[in-house]
Amino acid sequence: MNVAIKKFLKEEDGVTALEYGLLAAIVASALVLVFQSNLSTLFTSLFTKLTAAVAAA
Repeated sequence: MNVAIKKFLKEEDGVTALEYGLLAAIVASALVLVFQSNLSTLFTSLFTKLTAAVAAA
């Protein structure tokens, strides 16, 4: 039992996954901040086109 606990405490796979998750969140946040106006324009355009397509159907 003691060996299993020591092995669990040495396991680092979860820590690595957490680090990659945090890094991905930081990169995504930075991209949104940098391209905020472009994203707003893109989503407004998509919404307008989808609304027109639904109205036409």
